[in-house]
Formats: sequence, C-alpha cells, structure tokens
Amino acid sequence: MEPIFATDRTRELLPKIKVFIEKELYPLETPEYLAHDFSHVEPILQQKRQLVKQAGLWGLHLPEEDGGLNLTLCEFGQISEVLASSPFGHFVFNTQAPDIGNTELMHKYAPQHLKERYLKPLMNGEIRSCFSMTEPEFAGSNPTRMGTTAVKDGDDYVINGHKWFTSSADGAAFAVVMAVTNPEAAPHKRASQILVPMETPGVKLVRNIPIMGHAGDSWASHAEMLYENVRVPQANLIGAEGAGFLLAQERLGPGRIHHCMRFIGIAERSFDLMCRYAVSRELEEGKVLGDTQFIQGFIAESRAEIDAARLLVLRTAHNIDQFGAASVRDEISMIKFFTANMMLRVIDRSIQTHGGLGMTSDILLSYWYAHERAARIYDGADEVHKSALARSILKGYGLDVRRKK
Repeated sequence: MEPIFATDRTRELLPKIKVFIEKELYPLETPEYLAHDFSHVEPILQQKRQLVKQAGLWGLHLPEEDGGLNLTLCEFGQISEVLASSPFGHFVFNTQAPDIGNTELMHKYAPQHLKERYLKPLMNGEIRSCFSMTEPEFAGSNPTRMGTTAVKDGDDYVINGHKWFTSSADGAAFAVVMAVTNPEAAPHKRASQILVPMETPGVKLVRNIPIMGHAGDSWASHAEMLYENVRVPQANLIGAEGAGFLLAQERLGPGRIHHCMRFIGIAERSFDLMCRYAVSRELEEGKVLGDTQFIQGFIAESRAEIDAARLLVLRTAHNIDQFGAASVRDEISMIKFFTANMMLRVIDRSIQTHGGLGMTSDILLSYWYAHERAARIYDGADEVHKSALARSILKGYGLDVRRKK
C-alpha cells in the first residue's frame, strides 16, 4: 500500500483482498493449472467467484447503484495491483479485461435495452464479452485505418470484416466491434462501436491464435475473427455514430491504469519470489544467493523500479480522477512503456535468480514470462507511446514534429 494515495476504503479493502488471494488462489498456482488451458481451472475459479460474493468483495469497481463502491480510478488501481499477484485474481473478482473496459463503456454510452440484456449479466459474472478492433491487414499502431465496415440496410447494420487479437472471444456472449460506418468522414470520425451477439449468423471464430506456442481457450485466449454479412440492429450502436475512435481512446485511458497496476502487481510478486529464494537457496554451507553482489543488485534495482512505477501510475490515475484522461495524455503514454518494461525486467531477474527452477512451471515466473511479453505491444506498442510523448514534449520547445503523411 502506498501511503500517499491510501484512503479509508483502500485501507479496509486491501488487507481483506490480499488474505483472500493468498488463501484461495495461491494454492491453485500449480503446474496442473498453469500449464494447461484455462478451461481446466475455470470450474474451480467459478467456485471462488461465489466466495468473493459471499465475502462482499464482488463488483467493487462498479457504481453504488449497481452494488459497487464507486471507487475512484486511483483507489481501484491499488486494488488491481493486489489482484494481479495471482494470474487468477482479476478473473475471480470479475475485474478482468476486456470485460471491465466494456462494462465502463456500456455504463456511459450503451442504450438502455443493451444495458438490460447484456450489461447486467456481465456485471453479475454470468456472461463474458470481447472487444474486436485490431485487424491483421492494418498496422495496429494506427487504429484509424480499418477495413471492417458496417453498412446500413433498413434498420440494420451489415458488418463485414476480418479481426484478430479479439481477446477472450472464445465463450463470450457478445463482441463490441469497431467498424467503419462513415467512410467519407475524417479519419478519427469514420468508425463506430456496435454490439454484436456472438451467436449472430456470420460471426466466425477462426482460431485461438497461438501465443508463444500456446493457443489457450476460454477467457485466456486471443481469437482471429471473421464477420461475414453479419446483420444486427442499428439500435446496437454504442454511443454516437462515428465516435468509435473517441470511445476507444476513452476506454483505453482507465484501461491503461488497470494494465499498468496489474504489471506492478506481477512485478511485486516476482520480486517477493526472488527475495524468498535469495535467502533460502544455499550456494555452499553458510552462504546463500542473497550474499552475492549480483543478486543484491537485482534486488536493489527491482525495488527502486517497482516503487518508481507505482508512484508514476498512481499519480496518473489521481490526475485522471481530478482532471480527466485528456489532460494527462503524456502521462498515460509514459506509464505504459515504462511500467511494461519494468515488469519484464523484474520477471527476468527473478527467473535468473531461480536458475533452472525459474524456467519450469513449478513456479509462476515462466508463465508470466511467456504471457506478459506482449505488454510492450498491446494497447499501443512502446515505440508509438514514446514517439507520442516525445512529440508532445518537443512541441513545448517550439518544434512542430508531425507524422509523415
């Protein structure tokens, strides 16, 4: 817990959540569950979800009218870090991506009939969702370029397109699909977001894409999708027509806080594993790994980097709460690449400290090493964020740095 950003609610909630995760989820972090598809452990996690509800810890991020505590982004960020100490934490508390982002989006912009039919069961953990934006034919670093179209026909949209990295599509009840509805408009005003039930004719899950050799399934998967003459009512539009890009940016602001605090939680757990091993693994009689300067360097650097990242992210979350995401665009770019790289360095140091054990599925580190390398790519590659931040900084010095047309 970071005292500067602590509140009465976080002081009360964080110890309870930490105890729950250590008692109920840490014992599940075994080779049997880490090395198999998510569906293998999912029935047990569904039981743990019921325990979360019984403990009064369900839906903490939701508004009060939906049974939540209406936590600020800064408060929830601190909770997100604790949840991330286990790979199962966010799922068991129903705060996992992409559902949490879709929940926030639909709360603000979905029409009432979509809220009744899809948002309520999503908040209750009865269904899952996915977000379908990235396309293999276009660079993900420029989301204004998109080939998927939604053409009006009577009262419907007819959607055609090819998507991939639609995370958690396997078993989802619906997708929020980004599609071009206004092809003649300015680039940032061409696309819209439309809710598409997954059972709609023409929706095809082509495959779960293998990531580092593992395709996964259920929530822990990334799908390639085809939308072929998919017909849905125009009433399934989320927000205004042509506002898809702006809604995506609004969704990604808080989403990056969620991701970055998750990265910090993973780094903190990896750090804890490293330190525990450093004081227990003997090199020779009377000498342990922690006595060596190399390992001491790993520990000192990791502690400083984790703490720096946490302060940077929570400051950004606090400023979003106070002034809105648009006012801290630079900070949002900064935390994404800084925190992702910090996490990967700490995981790597912890693996190195554990030696051969670190490469096995007997402990968490190899799981995170494989699954979190993508942190430097999704939600905007490092290079995109660094370029955007540098352009903004240089603009303040009078240099007009523009993208090449």
